[in-house]
Amino acid sequence: MSRRTERVSELLRAEISELIQRSVKDPRIEDGLVSVTEVVVSPDLRHATVYVSHFGDEERHEDVLEGLHHAAPFLHTELMRRLKMRNVPQLVFKLDVSLERGARLTSLIAETVHGQEPDE
Repeated sequence: MSRRTERVSELLRAEISELIQRSVKDPRIEDGLVSVTEVVVSPDLRHATVYVSHFGDEERHEDVLEGLHHAAPFLHTELMRRLKMRNVPQLVFKLDVSLERGARLTSLIAETVHGQEPDE
């Protein structure tokens, strides 16, 4: 990834995070904590994959993604208004489950350690 695409990715991550927190009023997104973990921008800067994590009911993950896909045109318009870029990338949202997987593995390790050594 070039330095330019890295800068654009970080800028988009910060702006999209703020817009989701403050401007998107979709009830599917407001229920639970949604955070943008990473943005991957294509080399031509025309497409961006936005990875989000949702802390809440696992059954609601698909609803959150649907809400974000529904809000994508609004987010694109707001990014065009806020950023000084010739082309603002089209946004595609994907669920990032790495944080949940890490928390689950941590709890499994803790259970194993405590299960083998009850004295501690």
